[in-house]
Amino acid sequence: MPAAFIGHGNPMNALEHNRYTEAWAGFGAAMPTPTAVLVVSAHWYVNITAVTSMTMPRTIHDFYGFPQQLFDVQYPAPGDPELAQRIVDVVQPTYVGLDADSWGIDHGTWSVLVHMFPRADVPVLQLSVNATLPYEQHFNLGAKLHALRSEGVLVLASGNVVHNLRLVDWSAPGQGTDWAHRFDDDVRSIMTTDASELGRSSDHVDYHLAVPTPDHFLPLAYLAGLSAAANEPANTLVDGYEMGSLSMTAYELKGS
Repeated sequence: MPAAFIGHGNPMNALEHNRYTEAWAGFGAAMPTPTAVLVVSAHWYVNITAVTSMTMPRTIHDFYGFPQQLFDVQYPAPGDPELAQRIVDVVQPTYVGLDADSWGIDHGTWSVLVHMFPRADVPVLQLSVNATLPYEQHFNLGAKLHALRSEGVLVLASGNVVHNLRLVDWSAPGQGTDWAHRFDDDVRSIMTTDASELGRSSDHVDYHLAVPTPDHFLPLAYLAGLSAAANEPANTLVDGYEMGSLSMTAYELKGS
């Protein structure tokens, strides 16, 4: 089963049809129907590693200031408690808590899946991004999740390689700053050759501009771990920039 990292960007992508959402839809259409989707979303950034284990996860609208039409979106995909327990076992000895009621499906997940699997008929689980763990442990968790791919599970990471909301320029749609290009290009050269080297991106001169907080970048560590475990470099699914300080780059792993 393939795996991917999606640069999800603005929540309004859930309602829009553009070259990014078309790439996500094409990625979903090109694969066999997964047994489930496990999403590592930047928007479940907490101080514990946990996986959703409810039968029917709720749709979470974790944003403000957007049109009511976006708050009206529901993504009623089922959960999979048995797979949640399987994930707990796969990543041992790392502790993973079973979350039966506190989270659900956040916009980092459903804004992508409404295009990828619009019928919401594939079970969806989320794995939290544990804010207390160093980069290396996120990478190692991603590598352990590789075992799920042969079981038909699509592992999907959702974040942004470059994500600096303080420097957003609303007058620059479709554009990226020089530093955003430099950092994104450097990460692309790593991901498409040897993803095990992604950790060195923190030494890049533009890292602190591109990654002022780690929440949106760390999901990429999971795809890097998957890539290393499969001995398969990632391919660029789609790339681009928005509002100067956001990278929309998405990566895919095609093999199993």
